[in-house]
Amino acid sequence: MTPVRGGGEADPPGPRAERAGLAEPLGPGAEQAGLAGPSGPGVERAGLSRPLGSGAEQAGSPEPPKPAYRWAEPSDGRGWSGPVASSRRACPAPAPGSLPRPWRLLPTPTGTPFTFWYLAVLLLTSLITEYADPAVVHALHQGFSTDVAHLVGAPVPVLVASALWIAGGVASPYALGFVLVLTALERRIGGRCTAVVFLLGHVLATLATEIPVGVSVLAGGLPGSSLHRLDYGISFGVAASVGALAGLLPWWSRWPLLLAFGWMLVDDLMAFMDPMTNWGHLIALAIGITTWPVVRRWRRAAVTRAAAPPPDPAPPVKVPA
Repeated sequence: MTPVRGGGEADPPGPRAERAGLAEPLGPGAEQAGLAGPSGPGVERAGLSRPLGSGAEQAGSPEPPKPAYRWAEPSDGRGWSGPVASSRRACPAPAPGSLPRPWRLLPTPTGTPFTFWYLAVLLLTSLITEYADPAVVHALHQGFSTDVAHLVGAPVPVLVASALWIAGGVASPYALGFVLVLTALERRIGGRCTAVVFLLGHVLATLATEIPVGVSVLAGGLPGSSLHRLDYGISFGVAASVGALAGLLPWWSRWPLLLAFGWMLVDDLMAFMDPMTNWGHLIALAIGITTWPVVRRWRRAAVTRAAAPPPDPAPPVKVPA
């Protein structure tokens, strides 16, 4: 007896139809007309069909793919979980239509604490220079000068104290350069790394200009008064910071900055007003340029820390009563 389907039609005999239980086999004419797909290993290799497996695949379509994320109700109340949710928390999309923020060019106590509080100290010493008695101001500058005599007696205190004054006051171009350059550098590599670059240029350029003076005095090429040459200010540190910041900028702004600042230093050197200090500026700029591999590594580390997701809060600990 031929079995009957639910619709009242009889299933034609055949091993394939009886094994699959889904459809009746068609003849060779129907396969040539395109009503049924051919079978065979060549067709399976071409991707036109695939053999049916056992179990649920023989009875119907395969199981749909699982989604990459799911909605959950964890204890911390975050909602989304899974790889998609973690990537969204790690790299949030910027707000649409966000405007430039020019105030980021200025230091702030939370965003750039090193530059902000250092600038506060410089403003205080500039007020002292402007309104204190000239004799007192000259004594302070002479006592904090990084000349050869002070470097031989107390090198560390004078190297630190000489960087607390602005030669020329707040009207000096190095005062404006201090605000813009150190703020931009600190926002990229952090306060401690910015302090390292600034002090590196300040200390090494000072030693590079004062040691030849001491040697020349010992050789008889300069008088003994050169050992007390007045030398103080932040210009060496600012020049080194300019050189370091240029290594973090794109090429279309890096080379114009270096050419403009370098030409200003060369022009001052050609004026021959203070050749030792002018040579120190060029040396400090070269020191900042040599720090490019280090500051770029610091920049990558700062970007990695900023992109890392915040740590999950620790679950509350139940203390037995």
